[in-house]
Amino acid sequence: MASEHIEHKLTLLPPLPGSYQMKDINGKIIYVGKAKNLRNRVRSYFKSSHEGKTAKLVSEIADFDFIVTSTDKEAFLLEITLIQKYQPYYNIKLKKGTGYPYIKITNERDPQILIVSEIRKDGGYYFGPYPNVYAAEETMQFIQRVYPLRRCNGYQGRPCLYYHMGQCLGACFKEVPKADYDAQIERIKSFLNGNTGKVKRTLRARMLAASKNEEYERAADIRDQIRYIEATVEKQKIISTDHTTRDIFNFYWDKGWMSIQVFFIRQARLMKREKRLFPIVNSAEEEFESFIMQFYQRKNNVLPKEVLVPAGVDNAVLSDVLGIPVRTPQRGEKKSLMDLAGKNSRITLEEKFRLLELDNRKTVEAQAEIMRALHLPEDGHVIEAFDHSHIQGTDPVSAMVQFVDGRPNKSNYRKYKLAQDEDNHSANEDANTREVIRRRYTRLLKEHKPMPDLILMDGGTIEMNAVKEVLEDELNLDIPVAGMVKNNKHRTAALLYGPTDAVIDLDPRSQGFYLLTRIQDEVHRFAITFHRQLHSKNSLSSKLEEIKGVGPKTRSKLLRKYKTIRHIKDASIDELQELGISKTTAQTIKLTL
Repeated sequence: MASEHIEHKLTLLPPLPGSYQMKDINGKIIYVGKAKNLRNRVRSYFKSSHEGKTAKLVSEIADFDFIVTSTDKEAFLLEITLIQKYQPYYNIKLKKGTGYPYIKITNERDPQILIVSEIRKDGGYYFGPYPNVYAAEETMQFIQRVYPLRRCNGYQGRPCLYYHMGQCLGACFKEVPKADYDAQIERIKSFLNGNTGKVKRTLRARMLAASKNEEYERAADIRDQIRYIEATVEKQKIISTDHTTRDIFNFYWDKGWMSIQVFFIRQARLMKREKRLFPIVNSAEEEFESFIMQFYQRKNNVLPKEVLVPAGVDNAVLSDVLGIPVRTPQRGEKKSLMDLAGKNSRITLEEKFRLLELDNRKTVEAQAEIMRALHLPEDGHVIEAFDHSHIQGTDPVSAMVQFVDGRPNKSNYRKYKLAQDEDNHSANEDANTREVIRRRYTRLLKEHKPMPDLILMDGGTIEMNAVKEVLEDELNLDIPVAGMVKNNKHRTAALLYGPTDAVIDLDPRSQGFYLLTRIQDEVHRFAITFHRQLHSKNSLSSKLEEIKGVGPKTRSKLLRKYKTIRHIKDASIDELQELGISKTTAQTIKLTL
């Protein structure tokens, strides 16, 4: 049942195209969508029954905004812009491109052939992408030997080494006719487009000759060259009668989940495939369209000459936005490939469902179990846990790990060097806790970033009270705080929670208990690892400070090069001198350590 506030705003919605933004109770945008008719689309969230991820989204909506656009295309573009800006929790999130390389012939007076990670509009010739990176590099080197262009940096008044080896046309000392380059480029293009028969026959003849002459290493090298050519140029059979670069998208959806397959057709071959799986909120077709738009926003995904999609997608708007033809094949080899992509999408999703139930019990449901035990809302997504580490109060550090829906989110892990009390070398858990909590959540406030739904401290009442006082008295924040306690065997036992720090027991055989153990072990591991690194560095630095003649610059050189005392001990005096250290100082270091 929508709130009175939302009901009032629903009446103000116009029947026009635009983008809408769903917000939670804190005003944070949790979903961005587009619609040809804002009134009908937004009302459908509150006037219809839902399940899965959509139901979860609706339960968290406390408000919404909308922006009217002139056309469907503008709504499309605005949706993508807002998704990129706000990264809403319930929208599809695409990882960065895979980084597969391309082979490039540069557009210069004296062109060269290179391996690059992206395509630019610079007039060069691009081939790929090639999933087998090593084979692509070996094939490029083969081309440089067989069809040389320019290997040097340009004119230098004398022939370069590559020219003497027959791997450069000589731009280093003369003007190479453009016709020579053009002819060579045509040979390279023919080769990379799959016309490798003549080259392979020549190579096989050389391999047999080398073998007969008992030049087995040379024969093996030639054999490897043939394999690299096959892996790069001939790996996929020809599946098209033209060389139009095209991407084929298809999807399958069920039970609120979508599976997408992308086929990349290059040089008339199926060069690589990508697959994506994610839960969806909107209709399958609109989520699919949004995926395609975001897909081409990524740096490494270059627009092909043509995109093929299944029926039911708004081809006209997609084509208008992308600036290339977007078509739905009706028959022939393209239709067969589209069906194959759809079949693979279905198989992938069915496999996902078989694993999803087990995975959810270990993550999302396990986290919900912890929240239930603490009588907190189960729709919380983020848990942050802290732990301290020190040796008798020296080199104190703290570490924070973040779990989202029961999974570690390592990109949001944080390390903290803490202030050290010079007069008191005993551990000051209260001061350490106050410092790290103050630093973490003051920063989130300044950056207007969302707060976690639960904070876990690896410690007892002292740490918990310190956290509560900083959050409530200094920062005016209301975030639940619980303590992770261990038994006398230093194993996870229970939670401390509430005004009286009551002990909250979890069934030790439950998934919630296992998740709590994973969180506690992970934050402890992260803190200990950071402390060891810092302590090791500080210990080495302090020992070097005691050596006469070793100043800050020399210490810095030794620390960067050797990292540990043992490595410095193992180094010879000559090796120490190579760092710019005098022989006398090097001898002093060796004698002292």
